[in-house]
Amino acid sequence: MCLAVPCLPLAAQELALDSTEGLELVNVVATPDSLDGQRGLKVIGDPEVLQEAQKKRAEMLAAMRARGERPQGPSAFAALRTHHLAIVKDLEFGNGTIEVEVSGQPSPGAQGGARGFVGIVWRMQEDHKTYDCFYLRPTNGRADDQERRNHTVQYTSPPEWPWYRFRNETPSRYEAYADVVPGEWIKLKITVNGEKARIYVNGAEQPTLLVNDVKSGANGTGKVALWLEGSTIAHYRNLKITANP
Repeated sequence: MCLAVPCLPLAAQELALDSTEGLELVNVVATPDSLDGQRGLKVIGDPEVLQEAQKKRAEMLAAMRARGERPQGPSAFAALRTHHLAIVKDLEFGNGTIEVEVSGQPSPGAQGGARGFVGIVWRMQEDHKTYDCFYLRPTNGRADDQERRNHTVQYTSPPEWPWYRFRNETPSRYEAYADVVPGEWIKLKITVNGEKARIYVNGAEQPTLLVNDVKSGANGTGKVALWLEGSTIAHYRNLKITANP
């Protein structure tokens, strides 16, 4: 209820995501497509960008081997990370709600670590490298291994807080399980209020994962974007962003 001051309407933006209208593509290729009879937007990593990244990775690995070194975990290649994004134009988001349907599955020929990584970025800065993100690993949802299942939903905040730093320093705090399947539509609802963020999966009344120390801070703002990892075939539809005034 509003009493002493006039009520201000929420600023809402809706994109059906049946085209690239309203989006800025960064290191991705996007085309209208259907999944399970539902229209949406298919998004994959730009093949040229992926090829160049693979070339640089091979060169770095060869140089390490020549020095008698071995890569020590995912952080060894952090400098080569490519961010694959479809950014919502003309919208600044700090707090509010983001609703969308997504699907992710590994690309044909993807390496064994591919999980169909797909998610949503918010409070993204102009460098396209600094943001908060909730994403899914859909192939983990029904894996025959409890530890993998526990890594189905992830919060991350690059560049300072990649997933592997969270997992090393605070195991399980920024990851959770959800019953999801690769290649099928998954409904996501994300709420952000200051330093608190919640993600709800497939209409659940309770959040699947809650974060009480969002790394962009209580007053962070920035862009909203569709997010995927380069080994993923992603689909998105029915994006609705309601930003609190």
